[in-house]
Amino acid sequence: MSQTTAHPTGGRGGARAAAAAPDSSGAFTHRQILTIIVGLMVAMFLAALDQTVVATAIRTIADDLQGYDLQAWATTAFLITSTIATPLYGKLSDIYGRRPFYLFAIAVFVVGSMLCGLANSMYELAAFRAVQGIGAGGLMSLALAIIGDIVPPRERSRYQGYFMAVFGTSSVLGPVIGGFFAGQGSLLGIDGWRWIFYVNVPLGLVAFAAVFRVLHLPHERREHRIDWPGALALVTFLVPLLIVAEQGRIWGWGSTRSVACYVVGAVGFVLFLLAERAYRDEALLPLRLFRNRSFTVVGVGSVVMGAGMFGGLLLLPQYLQIVHGSSATVAGLQMIPLVAGIMTGAMSSGIAISRTGRYKVFPLVGIVFMTVALLSMSFVVDADTSVWTLVPFMVLLGLGLGFNFQPTILAVQNAVSPREMGVATSSVTFFRQMGGTIGTAVFLSVLFSRLPVDIESAVTSAAASDPRVAQAVQSGQLQGGGDLSDTSFIQTLPSFLAAPFKTGFSNSIDLVFLIAACVVALGFFVFLFLPQLALSDQSGIQAQQAARQTAGEPTGDDAGRQVAEAAGAAAPTSTAPPVGRPGEAATGGRHRG
Repeated sequence: MSQTTAHPTGGRGGARAAAAAPDSSGAFTHRQILTIIVGLMVAMFLAALDQTVVATAIRTIADDLQGYDLQAWATTAFLITSTIATPLYGKLSDIYGRRPFYLFAIAVFVVGSMLCGLANSMYELAAFRAVQGIGAGGLMSLALAIIGDIVPPRERSRYQGYFMAVFGTSSVLGPVIGGFFAGQGSLLGIDGWRWIFYVNVPLGLVAFAAVFRVLHLPHERREHRIDWPGALALVTFLVPLLIVAEQGRIWGWGSTRSVACYVVGAVGFVLFLLAERAYRDEALLPLRLFRNRSFTVVGVGSVVMGAGMFGGLLLLPQYLQIVHGSSATVAGLQMIPLVAGIMTGAMSSGIAISRTGRYKVFPLVGIVFMTVALLSMSFVVDADTSVWTLVPFMVLLGLGLGFNFQPTILAVQNAVSPREMGVATSSVTFFRQMGGTIGTAVFLSVLFSRLPVDIESAVTSAAASDPRVAQAVQSGQLQGGGDLSDTSFIQTLPSFLAAPFKTGFSNSIDLVFLIAACVVALGFFVFLFLPQLALSDQSGIQAQQAARQTAGEPTGDDAGRQVAEAAGAAAPTSTAPPVGRPGEAATGGRHRG
């Protein structure tokens, strides 16, 4: 038996560890949980804010760096590295512990932000955004995995609702902050847009300090092999597909470059499957997880929901800016009803789940809400629709999204072994990002292929009924279906000339909303197969300690010793033997069969 070691209390390092360390049973108090969550939320706020801030200001950045035609690569580079890094963080944190990788993610994100602010060309910006993405890939998925470690499933959704509040707040503040800095010609002698990246540095340092101070989780080290072949195959699989998803509309989906990406991606996929089969339980994404019905249903559903979700989140701001003439800042504020719906849906579902223990109903109801909202907007939205008319549909769409975010992650975390919390959580995030990427590519492709046709039809119809429009067409002042790479010219036209363009855009976006509604509706039939399991009353840490105790291995105060080591305090070295293969630990809510 191991020697009993009390929780460290002596010295500043020991005090910090005790402040956010579990007791001998692995349980955390509500105050300890909130202390940890605050640190995690600051880091998550960074990643969520960055995406919306940059999206708002990218055109200004591209113009200043004289690389307008290269601006998509700055987004693509970030997307590629963040998507690929997500499952890597999940697996490695299961092996080595969450804390070092979360600190690493924050540090890389801060360094990438500083480099982005120093960029002097779009090529440099794209490279530095790739660095930023490596950090961003761990900020969301690891935060949710850490919550799984410290909070029992029965209470987890209530705490995860705080993260949705962060997500919603950043969605509103992002366009406002991005618009403000992008509109500043110079601030303290530095180009205004560079502050978009520099502002991440002090926030990131605060997040790093907070996480470093409060996050001290016990972790069991075990024998392992790192699945480097699987990681390399995953990169070979994803990079070409993500590139073609972002660039295919420009290249042409059947162009030589696109076909080459398809072929390389297919080869990478086959190599990835072979690597995962060879590494079995030590694989980057163990294939046996797909034998778990909850994991498979949520994985497939996340791809579908990600595609439909980004359809609404992407198109509504474009409609507000192009048709209503709202600036990026104003459009962000006009999206507040949607954000309020997300926050309300996430918080209310979390409270309901903690009281009833039932989670399956929320994704199903959420999909119905989203489908109704998107379908309604496909019929309601036109060139003359007021923003106030859209408010109920934005709230309904937000509620649907809020009902889906956390319950689906909870379902997976509750159904898998606590030792695989990281890889399971990051996989859900990974599938959702892939769905969003695919959905964005498809919806934008449909939008831009329909726009010239719908605008041409609207101009022809307007010319037939308004002599002023007919005269503008004949004189060449107005060309239906012309160059739409820059839509700002629409706001400079007289209202009678701008109307056909707004009508054509509204008609095109109606079609995309309809397609998005159909895609989301498919998710309903997917989530019908989601099993309703009893929610465990043990956190991930408690479940692992219970499993070790059942196996006759050291538990209890060993957790305190490991926490002391993490905090830098002196403690005896653990002599606990390696625990068995992943998946052998059982929890109250684990899916059996």
